[in-house]
Amino acid sequence: MTSKGRRPPPEVLATLPVAVDAMGGDRAPEEIVGGSRDAVEKDEIQVVLVGKPDQLSDIDGLDVVACSEVIAMDEDPAGGVRRKKDSSLVRCAELVRDGRACAMVSAGNTGATMASALLRMGRCRGVVRPCIATPLPRLGGKPAVLVDAGANAECTSAMLVQFAQMGSAFSNERYGIEQPTVGLLSIGEEPTKGTPLVKETHSLLSDGSRGINFIGNVEGRELLQSPADVVVTDGFTGNVALKALEGALRFMFDTVAGVFSIDDATREASGAILPHLLSIASVFDPENTGGAMLLGVNGVCVISHGSSSSLAIRNAIRVAHDLAAGGVVDRIAESISPAD
Repeated sequence: MTSKGRRPPPEVLATLPVAVDAMGGDRAPEEIVGGSRDAVEKDEIQVVLVGKPDQLSDIDGLDVVACSEVIAMDEDPAGGVRRKKDSSLVRCAELVRDGRACAMVSAGNTGATMASALLRMGRCRGVVRPCIATPLPRLGGKPAVLVDAGANAECTSAMLVQFAQMGSAFSNERYGIEQPTVGLLSIGEEPTKGTPLVKETHSLLSDGSRGINFIGNVEGRELLQSPADVVVTDGFTGNVALKALEGALRFMFDTVAGVFSIDDATREASGAILPHLLSIASVFDPENTGGAMLLGVNGVCVISHGSSSSLAIRNAIRVAHDLAAGGVVDRIAESISPAD
């Protein structure tokens, strides 16, 4: 973080800008710059853009840290970070590490975003592997948190226990949930169901010695109205589950929209029904979530969807700033128990 490796206190972080990767994402740099401008103008949050100056326009006085390289969306993450030391992602992570920014936001290559944060910021003491925490909307309530949503394809039970601890600290800080409940994603509610990894993790979470409010297994069909505030799984399973949910929701809303255009009767009905459906759709729209946070690194790193619009980037910047100012990294670090 600073030259001595100490993270600035929350009251100092609150005064620092959010470093935004202006070159990352399918709609960069225009939408990234637009979202950054909105965060400054509408939310009064300081922002520093990191990118190639000759490709940035309409920045309206935003601070820019120049870089000469970009890690492409389809590029090898670790190799890209090692080779392209003057890339926008690496420079963003260095700004956080050096105490010049309170957090970083990117809609670029997810693996490279994780690698840059890990290699430049370092991990919190005792953390085996960082994980991605993604909000799962729950109608009428606060979101649940899915961990891991894609950082680690292969996991041990000790890693999953740490994901539960970090996810609980994140849920408490981000959503104000006291003593968040934790569920383990499996194929059945019974402790005997699941892979050897799931059954071993269930045993560890059940012994009550790690400060985790464990309520048992959670099935995939329960994710959108999760009975648990934190749902724990390995990154491969979590990413597949998350993308399956996104695809199913998109298909459902597209299908309903198609029904409304069948004939005059359905078009007339849409006038009464559509406003209610739109309010529900907004809850499930990833543009409104502010992105996912990488838990376990020594700084705030928010990962946005690759197709993020200016609205999504603005929301991500707001979330990143609030988490940094709230001291979420300290809370996460305090939650970790050494791996068995």
